[in-house]
Amino acid sequence: MYTPKERLHVILQGEKADRPACICPGGMMNMVTSELMQTVSVYLPEAHMNAKKMAKLAQAVYDEKCFENYGVPFCMTIEAEEMGAAVDLGSDICEPHVTKYVIDSVTAFEQLKPIDLSQGRAQVVLEAIRILKSESKGVPVIGNLTGPISTATSLMEPVTFYKQLRKKNAEAHAYMQFITEQLIRFGLAQIEAGADLIAISDPSGTGEILGPKLFQEFAVTYINLLVDTLREAGADTIVHICGQMSPVYQQVRQIHSHALSFDSVVSIREAKEQLAGRVIMGNVSTYALEFGEPSKIRQLTEGCVRQGADILSPACGLGMKSPLKNIQTILKSLTEEEE
Repeated sequence: MYTPKERLHVILQGEKADRPACICPGGMMNMVTSELMQTVSVYLPEAHMNAKKMAKLAQAVYDEKCFENYGVPFCMTIEAEEMGAAVDLGSDICEPHVTKYVIDSVTAFEQLKPIDLSQGRAQVVLEAIRILKSESKGVPVIGNLTGPISTATSLMEPVTFYKQLRKKNAEAHAYMQFITEQLIRFGLAQIEAGADLIAISDPSGTGEILGPKLFQEFAVTYINLLVDTLREAGADTIVHICGQMSPVYQQVRQIHSHALSFDSVVSIREAKEQLAGRVIMGNVSTYALEFGEPSKIRQLTEGCVRQGADILSPACGLGMKSPLKNIQTILKSLTEEEE
């Protein structure tokens, strides 16, 4: 009988486990809901700034039989905030978001601050990971990073950024190199604090937005620079990319992460065919988890398993108002045969 940590690690190494793992990493793929907060009397936005509260909420996800992991943080704004962006920390029903960019061109990236790991919310995340690691007892601790493209578009206006990938190509690469170096520092610090796995979500780095050429040149290049360094440090890695994959499957094959995660517009069966031999995570509809019924969630879960998903997860995290009974149905559907 595997522990959740053992099962996930075995799967991420491309080996066969007793059943698919069931996780929700954190970061963009947030797993904290209003009902969960009420259950443990720990609330956002306070938990974004308090390591003990952050850890307690992450533990509740596992204790309430939602998913088989701990994961922090619960947003994708920390990296941008630490580099100078203004961030609204949201509420108990609204996730943090950037309210003011720092620069207006890729040429101005030297104005950005390096991430300070000794203070601010970056330090809160590292302390929360230490707490979770000390109490993990066979549960995998997942740290999270915002992907390179998504971090870049959180520091400057996205449309301008996308245009400058072509118009100011050399400067755009210098900007992306700086961004990725900061993400590497934060990721390595999470591993040192005790993270078993790093999940990287890059929703702004889609093939639909960039097209195959720029997806290869910027998304794949800098994701791999990040992933390769984290793997060398001993961590498992998952990369989540939003949008349709059909234009960029050839490029996605070249991403070096242990697993690839896609949202619900991507067919798991198609992904398994196009990415033969790769570990695929996904992709129970986030919309259905919030607005559907448990019977629908069970149907979607069983469909993902039939299509070959190695790891079951919500497609793009959870809406804050998602009912616990719906969330718990994914894991329940997988484990009923064990009981």
